[in-house]
Amino acid sequence: MQNAMYKKILVAIDINADYQHILARGLKVAASPADISLLHVTPPEIFFSPYGVAAPLDLASDAREKASEKLTAVASEHGIVKDNTFVNVGHPADEIHSLAEELGCDLIVIGTHGQRGLRLLLGSTANAVLHGVNCDVLVVRV
Repeated sequence: MQNAMYKKILVAIDINADYQHILARGLKVAASPADISLLHVTPPEIFFSPYGVAAPLDLASDAREKASEKLTAVASEHGIVKDNTFVNVGHPADEIHSLAEELGCDLIVIGTHGQRGLRLLLGSTANAVLHGVNCDVLVVRV
């Protein structure tokens, strides 16, 4: 049975984008929502457009708190326990690698957007996650 193959699944989503399809795939391969951990990565700086001004990390704490509240609500809606939700600050691929290793995950589920040129098949984050990871990766086209 395919579901029994993966016991610890990390689903990395951007709660500010279209994540439902990615989460649905993670839930589909999981034997139970208890097997799922959710991760949203916030960049270390917030850039204010159109000026390109960066705010230091401490000014982003409100954004991180709001992201945590939203991720907890998403988890609750799908039967995923709050202790399995993570909002990390940093580069997405690095944070995904780090948490997957820390949790002992055997599958990472991540989305990819259509790109042009060399990144046509995989987005840059999805491509970076594939390199150096020690578990399976399911890339879901968004």
